[in-house]
Amino acid sequence: MARRIPISQAAVTLLMLTSSGYCADAPTVKQTMAFQPKQKDVEFETPTAEQLPKCKVDKEDRGRAVGWVVLGAEGQVLRRFVDSDADGQVDQWRYFNHGIEVYRDIDTNKNNKPDHYRWLNLGGTRWGIDTDEDGQVDVWKVLSAAEASREAIRAITSGNDAALQALLITAEDLKSLGVEKQIASKLLASAQEAPKKARASMQKSKILTPATKWMKFDAQMPGTIPTDDGKATTDLQVYENAMVIIEVGKQSGLVQIGEMVRVGDVWKLTQAPMPIEGSDSEVLAGGFLMQPVFAESVAAAGATPPPELQKLLDELQAWDEKPPAPSAGREALARYNSGRADLLLKIYKLSDSDEEKIQWMKQMIDGLSATVQTGAYPEGLPRLKTLETDLRKGSAKSPLISYVAYRRIFAEYSVDLQKAEAEQRAEVQKAWLKALEDFIAEYPQAEDTSDAMLQLAMNDEFMGKGKDAVEWYQRIVKEKAKSAAAAKAQGALTRLNLKGKPVTFAGPGLTGGNITTAAYQGRSAVLVMYWATWCQPCTEELPELRALYNQYHSQGFEIIGISLDISKEPVAPFLAQQKVTWPQIYQPGGLESPLAVQFGVFSPPVMVLIDKDGKVVSRNSSSAELKNLLPQLLKGK
Repeated sequence: MARRIPISQAAVTLLMLTSSGYCADAPTVKQTMAFQPKQKDVEFETPTAEQLPKCKVDKEDRGRAVGWVVLGAEGQVLRRFVDSDADGQVDQWRYFNHGIEVYRDIDTNKNNKPDHYRWLNLGGTRWGIDTDEDGQVDVWKVLSAAEASREAIRAITSGNDAALQALLITAEDLKSLGVEKQIASKLLASAQEAPKKARASMQKSKILTPATKWMKFDAQMPGTIPTDDGKATTDLQVYENAMVIIEVGKQSGLVQIGEMVRVGDVWKLTQAPMPIEGSDSEVLAGGFLMQPVFAESVAAAGATPPPELQKLLDELQAWDEKPPAPSAGREALARYNSGRADLLLKIYKLSDSDEEKIQWMKQMIDGLSATVQTGAYPEGLPRLKTLETDLRKGSAKSPLISYVAYRRIFAEYSVDLQKAEAEQRAEVQKAWLKALEDFIAEYPQAEDTSDAMLQLAMNDEFMGKGKDAVEWYQRIVKEKAKSAAAAKAQGALTRLNLKGKPVTFAGPGLTGGNITTAAYQGRSAVLVMYWATWCQPCTEELPELRALYNQYHSQGFEIIGISLDISKEPVAPFLAQQKVTWPQIYQPGGLESPLAVQFGVFSPPVMVLIDKDGKVVSRNSSSAELKNLLPQLLKGK
């Protein structure tokens, strides 16, 4: 691929205008071919080395739009670099396929950085806006339903929560459509849960992987929900239950996209896409909008709730639209979180169905627990305890009891840890572990029990209690086989049993291609290092590792890094700053990425040393241990 020239340099290289017109020198064809679309999924024409001498660059003047056009060997347009307002600066980079424009990067604010991306003609209909100019679409201006489904699959399989969030319905969207408040609240709650649910489904799925390809959008024709149905103040265009056909390797499958709603020129998702696989897969009949209307039950149609409840829902929406800034101070944050919890509790009490009550109560519990743990609202802990007490006085079978109990445990641990002196922290830790064990004993079937088991297993492993850790991991795999924790536990068991066994680590390279430890077998000892830019102990290991790499690399020592960063962006700059030159594997998802789960990596750094035969010498090396092992290993001892 041609060398990529920074956009700021592009404006100077391609279009140098004076007040009287063009500069004397046109860019060369080779210079123009160095440019690439900001987005990676564009199919555009690039001449071969043999065709390049037959291509040419011409000046263009279309009134206010001036610039350069690049023509191919047969006279077809390959590129256009356009100054759309004749101010002497390129603001559009256009790419063509077989003479037809398929994509353009657009700089709307005149800072030499594209902030709009448009796919055209054969390239599709998408139009994305990049508000912070980091290369990722933050807001969609035009997006068809099929393209939205494809973007959703890409976002999920790459672990890109931000990209998925840009596809989901928002409070602003629902307000613009005039969606009835109670339905809007359900849709927002569903959308807010979508990234978490998508990660969980990706964790368990065999058909959703980084190699999965979107093949086809599969849905009946969209329907129209008229205004007089009482669900919105405008007619709504809705896909009741869209599907996507995907392919991974030679296997194909179905992913349920679910309900989709048209907002202007953009189709939005309202829930997490879910793969349909396995005997326990559930195909949903529809979303919140395409529900039948019964004459005897106005509420069943999603009509306006009672005035008192409607008033509270309006207050909650207004509350959520104006949260205080993190810098507002503890008192302001406490007032906000307290007031929001009060509103949710009132809505919970006025809700009719058990499903709605559970939804509102979970939202309240999650909010209280999260704000307590972040230190924004310590007073939320007593409220959690009171909630737990009140729920226990009600139905003993309510799933909310275990739900609030588990989150109260973590909130309590956080508060106690913040208050404890250094010498008291061991006791706080001990109390927290005992609380987790009690929770497992009291609620063996709760949805959070597998996570509680995993917390205990990880703690035992960290504390050097290998046997106890293995017992917990084995219990998770046996008793909670369908949980996301089971895959992590199985990975941990694999990792703990690696020593002396052959193993291969493989994945996509940070800069492209595929990297595998198998490529070094027979000629190099390889250290595989799980790390992240946010991991301080990883950074502290680097000086020693660089020294060992420089000392032994010529003798057959190789290092392969596996980045556990959620976002790819900070990795390359960090490596350059730290002068790290060894190969890097990067898979989206951070600690939820496939290689992290496959080997149960929960906390970096984790360093696995492999000999020339591909067998594991040490499953958790340190730089100090490597100083002793490498001289012997590289001599064949």
